[in-house]
Amino acid sequence: MASSNQNQTSISLANKAALIEALSAGEKPKEKWRIGSEHEKFTFYKNSLKPVPYEGEAGIERLLLGMEGLLGWTRVEDKGKIIGLTDPTGGGAISLEPGGQFELSGAPLENLHQTCREVHGHLAQLREVADPLGIGFLGLGASPKWSLEETPVMPKSRYGIMMNYMPKVGTRGLDMMFRSCTIQVNLDFKDEADMAQKMRVGIALQPIATALFANSPFLDGQKNGYQSLRGAIWQNLDDDRTGMLPFIFDENFGYEQYVDWALDVPMYFIIRDGTYHDMTGLTFRDYLEGKRKSDMPDTEPTFQDWEDHLTTLFPEVRLKRYIEMRGADGGQWRRICALPALWTGLLYDQTTLDAAWDLVKDWTEEEREALRVGVAKDGLRTKFRNTDVKAIARKVVELARNGLAARAIKNGAGFDETQYLAALEETVALGMTPSDVLLSRYCNEWGGNIDRVFEDFAY
Repeated sequence: MASSNQNQTSISLANKAALIEALSAGEKPKEKWRIGSEHEKFTFYKNSLKPVPYEGEAGIERLLLGMEGLLGWTRVEDKGKIIGLTDPTGGGAISLEPGGQFELSGAPLENLHQTCREVHGHLAQLREVADPLGIGFLGLGASPKWSLEETPVMPKSRYGIMMNYMPKVGTRGLDMMFRSCTIQVNLDFKDEADMAQKMRVGIALQPIATALFANSPFLDGQKNGYQSLRGAIWQNLDDDRTGMLPFIFDENFGYEQYVDWALDVPMYFIIRDGTYHDMTGLTFRDYLEGKRKSDMPDTEPTFQDWEDHLTTLFPEVRLKRYIEMRGADGGQWRRICALPALWTGLLYDQTTLDAAWDLVKDWTEEEREALRVGVAKDGLRTKFRNTDVKAIARKVVELARNGLAARAIKNGAGFDETQYLAALEETVALGMTPSDVLLSRYCNEWGGNIDRVFEDFAY
């Protein structure tokens, strides 16, 4: 990690090497590789099934204050309002997405047993605080019935800038912000070559993960025609900062190429003295070259500006000082553990990583993009060459199992990490995504009553 003093150091294009070095600083020997999982869930009132606003006796603010009292974590504030919590021991963090989605960013942990214990512990702690407030939590990829107008706005300054900018560059940015949830995992790399291989495998197989975790077939109280509406939303958001990053498959891809791409992505903001200043309309390269907006403060670019900028890039796989897998819909308890299990199995065993690369290395840019588009609509039934995504997903899950078995990390009961793939193995065995299960219930036992999702799929 860069020090806080370094983060305030001025930068320019003349020291682009320092930006590259900031990424390479993430390199770690294998014995220090960790797993950092993240998941978001929708908050709702159990009695009315309405979304939970920030303020009020039973609002998000009260929920955060209750978690602060329970955990003893350090509060994060924006203009005097609590917007999150961080573990002072260096562990996880709790934060808010724009529409009140409640997110846990987990600690960097050694194995999946610890990761799953963390998830279960968090959800149990959350219910202890939320139950007296009448608040429930729902794990889906898209909110099933609330309109944008009904969805509350959290008091985070960066979101105001994003809300203003998103409609200028895409059609679904506000849906992404306010009506979607995800599960992610952050993983380490050994060196530049290892980073490149993991990025390539991660990008190529991200549509397969989207299909396996597809869990957003409803919007505005009815079927939306997609297996992963969340996946479709990301296709219509902001082409400058999203997508499949075709340049990572170039033979010379490395840290510098990612930095060059990031430099040419338009900015959202810089932060000075706790105030967010709108920087939309300028790329980070523009900023380093001395271009300025008329209303921005008299200041020079800093490393903190760069690190903040990297958090506003949203490709299917994101590189910082670790690699973020970003393609999965939010889901139920087991799937919060299954997502890190999938990618840990694929990427943390070299034999398995090589086999995964062999599987995808001759896929073309057009085929990768077609998969990304196809799985959002058709999930496991998406056609690919002379087969379908279901068959590819079966092979991918099998590879992940091999990778986890090779790690041979057992819990106190003698079970290894392969147990956390059970939900995905069930999905490929039945050929039914979570969306397929939801749609079946909606059309049959629920009798078209979308409210049943809050009973059957709440945590």
